[in-house]
Amino acid sequence: MDADADGPVDDAGSWFGVPDPDDLPEDLQKLFAKAAERIGFVPNVFRAYSFRPERLRAWFTHFRALHEPTEHLDAAEREMIAVAVSMANGCLYCLVAHGAALRAELGDPVLADRITLDHRRAGLDQRRTAILDYAVKLTRTPLDCGPHDLERLAAVGLSREEIWDVAEIAAMYNFTNRMALATGMLPNREYHALAR
Repeated sequence: MDADADGPVDDAGSWFGVPDPDDLPEDLQKLFAKAAERIGFVPNVFRAYSFRPERLRAWFTHFRALHEPTEHLDAAEREMIAVAVSMANGCLYCLVAHGAALRAELGDPVLADRITLDHRRAGLDQRRTAILDYAVKLTRTPLDCGPHDLERLAAVGLSREEIWDVAEIAAMYNFTNRMALATGMLPNREYHALAR
């Protein structure tokens, strides 16, 4: 679909248009079907990124790898990084989509919404605050990052590999936020009601 001067014309919000799922490679059709089966709908990020199918495939593989929990960086904390970075960037799509994922992971919609909107005032412990402060620093002032940031995260219990994960997740959401903003992507309406 094409966009007009007033903005997006499809419910995914992509100014580039969204291909018909039937025209996509079989593995991506299966990805769409699996998402619909698991959460009840196809995330608009899949639909918008399907404009370049090979890049959707690469992005999704990277996304899945980064969201694998480890001993000291669980699934909820990985979603916290997504929302903290997305708030710093003002990315509507990721704030809504990953806000919903964070509510589901925490099982506490009030805490999740507070983290999504302002992690500094959410009442997090020192460890989680340090993780999110670093992710936001990488987003807003990356030239100020240095070895002292790694030391601070190590002091709150993260391994070097997990600190790398924090940096890589923050970097990936900076990319994803910018692509969402560049395409005009809108969050699926279903996200707003999830895990409430």
